[in-house]
Amino acid sequence: MTRGVLALCAVGLLLIALGGAAMAAPGDLILPRKGTPTGGEQFPPAAFPHTLHRVLYKCYACHDSLFKMKRGADEISMDAIGNGKFCGACHNGKTAFAASSFEKCALCHQ
Repeated sequence: MTRGVLALCAVGLLLIALGGAAMAAPGDLILPRKGTPTGGEQFPPAAFPHTLHRVLYKCYACHDSLFKMKRGADEISMDAIGNGKFCGACHNGKTAFAASSFEKCALCHQ
């Protein structure tokens, strides 16, 4: 097996062992919400598992093509993600789970 597959399996087993609880590792990010949600719904901020993504991909896979290297430098929104920008470049339902799927909200918004 490749290094990425083994790492993904290890992280998955760890998440299962923790009961799916959010796991903050060094380098993981909490992305605070900005503005007022449409329709009054309240979602918690998104948690980005940077550590998991770093195990699977090299830095240049996302920086600087999708995200600037400086934290907070990008104006990330669900509209932009739904249009294939930022997280939506991979989380499109083909490469990774679709970020626009309402059933998947809790995967990021913890």
